[in-house]
Amino acid sequence: MTAQTIARPPSIVEQFHERLFNSIYSRALVYNTCWEDPAVDRQALALNARDNVLVITSAGCNALDYALTAPNRIDAVDANPRQTALLELKIAGIRHLAFDDYFALFGRGRHPRFNEIYRDGLRAALSPFARDYWDRRGHWFMPPAANGSFYFHGLSGIVARTFRGYLGLRPQLKSAVEELLEARSLDQQCEIYDRRAAPHMWGRGMNWALSRQFTMNMLGVPHTQHAEVRRQHADGVPGFVRKSIEYVFRSLPLWTNYFWRLYLNGAYSEDCCPEYLKRDNFHALQNGLVDRVHPHTCTVTQFLRSSPNAISKFVLLDHMDWMSSMYPAALADEWCAILERAAPGSRVIFRSAHADPAYLKTVRVAVANRERPLADLLRFHPQLARDLTRQDRVHTYAGFHIADLAA
Repeated sequence: MTAQTIARPPSIVEQFHERLFNSIYSRALVYNTCWEDPAVDRQALALNARDNVLVITSAGCNALDYALTAPNRIDAVDANPRQTALLELKIAGIRHLAFDDYFALFGRGRHPRFNEIYRDGLRAALSPFARDYWDRRGHWFMPPAANGSFYFHGLSGIVARTFRGYLGLRPQLKSAVEELLEARSLDQQCEIYDRRAAPHMWGRGMNWALSRQFTMNMLGVPHTQHAEVRRQHADGVPGFVRKSIEYVFRSLPLWTNYFWRLYLNGAYSEDCCPEYLKRDNFHALQNGLVDRVHPHTCTVTQFLRSSPNAISKFVLLDHMDWMSSMYPAALADEWCAILERAAPGSRVIFRSAHADPAYLKTVRVAVANRERPLADLLRFHPQLARDLTRQDRVHTYAGFHIADLAA
């Protein structure tokens, strides 16, 4: 099976931003929590006991969420070893800690005895890289500041901490956000957002910050995605972000939205948190389901070329957006590997800054001696994707795509 791409070479500006992004990405934990809604993913994937799942790791939350459906196997793959180290720490905690200690770490984001429980119960279960990484970052879970939290560390956490500091300078906005978090009806939410929050949130300072590529880099959004959003939206990235936040805060219950509440509070609560942090689910994972999750530090292509298992469900997040612009040949090669390793009837889900990403046409794969664009090899479910997008509690992607691999 061979592949090729039809794409223009990246510009000098794109190459500069890509080098900057790679420099940041290669030195840091980017995601301290997953920023994709697994409740939506579960409906799109329809996981069953026979499934072998490949998921890009990110912060590992969603791999643990999928494990609760008891598929045969989940391989969590990420090229950034720091993301793997985070998933390893979560898995070690599930295997060796009591629920209250575990929730203190990954629910509240802090534990006064982190060094003790890490030394006695977690460290020996980690790989050498993960062990070295967490040896030097135990203070993330033992912050001296009253508002400290693990979730204010890593690149995305720094952005959240910065916004929290910004709220401290804007007491009216801070008061409005606190009132939003206490709302328990959509009517009440809308009224608070429209009357108290929005007038203070969308000023020139916020628009300027959201327009900066550096801000996007800290959130794990490379220049190519940033530019794609800017091209699609008349008001640029700030306009897109405002539209997304307004949908979330006006149309979906914030009191069950653990994604946005986390970065506003710096912590989860036991009644508003990811599924893997709920007491009964934690015990289900501890009683064997966590053993179905296998972390790997490598690219998707490297994993598929080295694994003997056929994969029936692929969760590719949004990585194809930047690969298609900067590494189109590598993306084409990745799809060759996906098609070679896919089980019959496999399903793929992915997200994009574009509702109709160009790479579906520019990535071409030779199948049975015939070269075909990627779009021709996928059977999409656009209505299901639209329905699920309306339920998405994160709501920061222009495109959510669900497709079966054509026979």
